[in-house]
Amino acid sequence: MDLTEEQIGRYNRHIIIPNIGRTGQKKFLGGKVLVVGAGGLGSPILYYLTAAGVGKIGIVDNDSVDLSNLQRQIVHFTDDLEQPKTQSAVSKLKNLNPDVSFQTYQHRLVPGNAVELFDEYDFVVDGTDNFATKFLINDAAVLTSTPYSHAGVLRLQGQTMTHLPGASCLRCIFPQPPDPQAVPSCRQAGVLGAVAGILGTIQAAETLKYLLGYGELLDNKLLLVNVEKMNFQRVSIKQNSSCPVCSNKASITDLRKVNYEKPVSDL
Repeated sequence: MDLTEEQIGRYNRHIIIPNIGRTGQKKFLGGKVLVVGAGGLGSPILYYLTAAGVGKIGIVDNDSVDLSNLQRQIVHFTDDLEQPKTQSAVSKLKNLNPDVSFQTYQHRLVPGNAVELFDEYDFVVDGTDNFATKFLINDAAVLTSTPYSHAGVLRLQGQTMTHLPGASCLRCIFPQPPDPQAVPSCRQAGVLGAVAGILGTIQAAETLKYLLGYGELLDNKLLLVNVEKMNFQRVSIKQNSSCPVCSNKASITDLRKVNYEKPVSDL
């Protein structure tokens, strides 16, 4: 189907970009993206994917809006306190762009549902802040051959990478999650709200580039962001021949046999 006159007006600033045009905008409208976590990273991700006209957006989050979230989780407002985050987010996003359909999942992402969920989408975005869920997302993406964007933030720093099927994954860098007692969480150490905004916006851009099929993605690369010094460093990553999930020696072949303990958190 061709774009309507209203869509041509709405997406004009995309359409006039030579490498997007009407064809690229149609790719956005036909895209299906799953966002895990509707918090500090998820907020800018959801806003920009919705504004861009991504046709179907799934949102996984089992948490409710808390006062401490509002410093960085900009999709939620003061009046949304105690509401489910999925409900709070969709109420704003529907008003932003009626072209987009939303599917909400008001439950945890767990080994028993991750593969089924991932199979329904073209691309997955990790907007969580605990290692257990991040590694679950990574493993499910590898096992289902689903491309995804990883990111993490803490205090004034962050990192992000994009995994494509056949490329290096999170476990190529960190074969196992660190001891939860050894690394502080955002709740314990804090995070500057704008840092989550920067990383989430990068993730949204990576998602749109993937759907478009244009531009250089952060596959086989880790982008390190230090906002205190405003330094961006890109590090090349090689696929680990002993990676427990994406190598020929993979030991992780069934998510239900891996001990993922923590739920999606409230980043």
